[in-house]
Amino acid sequence: MNRILLTFLLAIGLSGPSLKAGSISGIVRAQGKQGADEDTGGGNYSSKALKTAERVNYDEMRDFVVYIEGPVPGAKPVRLVEEIHQKDATFIPHVLPIMVGTAVEFPNDDNIFHNVFSKSDAARFDLQLYKKGDPPKQVLFNKPGEVDVFCSIHARMSCIILVLENPYFAVAKAGGRYTISNVPPGTYTLVAWQERLPEDRRRITVPPEGDRTEFNFVLGPKNLPKY
Repeated sequence: MNRILLTFLLAIGLSGPSLKAGSISGIVRAQGKQGADEDTGGGNYSSKALKTAERVNYDEMRDFVVYIEGPVPGAKPVRLVEEIHQKDATFIPHVLPIMVGTAVEFPNDDNIFHNVFSKSDAARFDLQLYKKGDPPKQVLFNKPGEVDVFCSIHARMSCIILVLENPYFAVAKAGGRYTISNVPPGTYTLVAWQERLPEDRRRITVPPEGDRTEFNFVLGPKNLPKY
C-alpha cells in the first residue's frame, strides 16, 4: 500500500471523534421565602401607614442572566459594539451582558438632555450632557465586573452592564428560558444572576459530542449569612 495513503488512513482511524460545540439551556426563576409577606405575589399593604411599601413579586422578576464564569481559552467577543438606548427617560435594555473588550454606545433618543455616568470599580466614566441628534457616546469595557450606570439628571434612570470574561452567556427570555450556544466541551462554573438576588453557582459539564445540557435555577434570598 502506498505509504502516503497508509499514513492518511491511520490518521483517520487514530484521531477519534471530533469535538463539537454544545449548548446549555434551562429555566431560571425567582422564589421568595415561604411564609413571608412577599411570598403572596407582590402588591401593596392594606395598612394606611404602609400603603407605599410595595411587596416584591418574585413571579414577575426578569433580567436574569446565566453565564459561564471565568476565561475560556480562545474565546472572543461576538460583537465589538453593543448599544444601550436612552428612550422615555429609561435605559433600554436595563441589563446588558458583554464580554471584556466590547464597547457600548449610549444613543439618546429623547429630546431632552441626559448625562450617563458610572462610578463602579469595573468602569468609571462621565459622558456629560447630550441629547437626540448629538453623536452617541461610547465606552470601552476592559475590566470584568458589574457596572452600575445612572443619569445625573433623572433619578429613576439606571441600568447594569455585566462585563464577563467570555461570550458564553444568555439573558433569559419570557418564562425564564435561556440558551447558551456554541459552548466548547469542558467542565465549567455556571452562574445565574439577577440584580436583586444572590447569585447561584453550579459545576456543569458540556460533553464532547456537542449535546444539549439542561440545568435549571431557582434564585431567592437563601444561603445568606445569619446574624
